[in-house]
Amino acid sequence: MKKNQLLTLFILLVFVSCNVDSQKKSTDKWKSEILKTEQEFNDYAQKEGIPKAFLAFAADEAVLMRSDSVIVGKSAVANYFKQKKTGSDQASLVWKPDFVEVAASGDLGYTYGKYTYTTTDSIGNEHIYTGVFHTVWRKQPNGQWRFVWD
Repeated sequence: MKKNQLLTLFILLVFVSCNVDSQKKSTDKWKSEILKTEQEFNDYAQKEGIPKAFLAFAADEAVLMRSDSVIVGKSAVANYFKQKKTGSDQASLVWKPDFVEVAASGDLGYTYGKYTYTTTDSIGNEHIYTGVFHTVWRKQPNGQWRFVWD
C-alpha cells in the first residue's frame, strides 16, 4: 500500500514539474515577443515618426495618459497627434524596456524603462527630456501584441 502511495506521489510530482517547466517556457516566449514588439515600435518611431508609430502599435481600445488628460481609443490617439502643437514629426523618442512581465494566460503583459524625448525649437536649440515609461500590452486575436495603455 505504501509503495503505491509513493509511486502515485512520484508520478504526480513529475506531472507538476513538467507543467511548471512548460509554463515557464511559454512565459519566456511571450516576454520575448513583447520585447521584440517594443523594439519594433521604437524602430518604427525612429523611421516613420512618433505619431505613425503610436498609431501602428496601438490597440483599438488604447489609452494614452498625457499631462492631465486621458485619451481613450485609437481614433482619439490619432486626433491627439493631429492637434499636438509641438512638431512631433521633428521630435525624437527613444526608449528601452528595463523590465517585462506577462500574465500566466499569455494575453496581457507590461513593460517599463527609460525614455529620451528630444525636440528642436524654432531657433535650433535642442531640448532633451528624460523619464520612465510604463506600457501595458494585450495580445490581439491575430497574435500581435498591441499597447492598451501608455
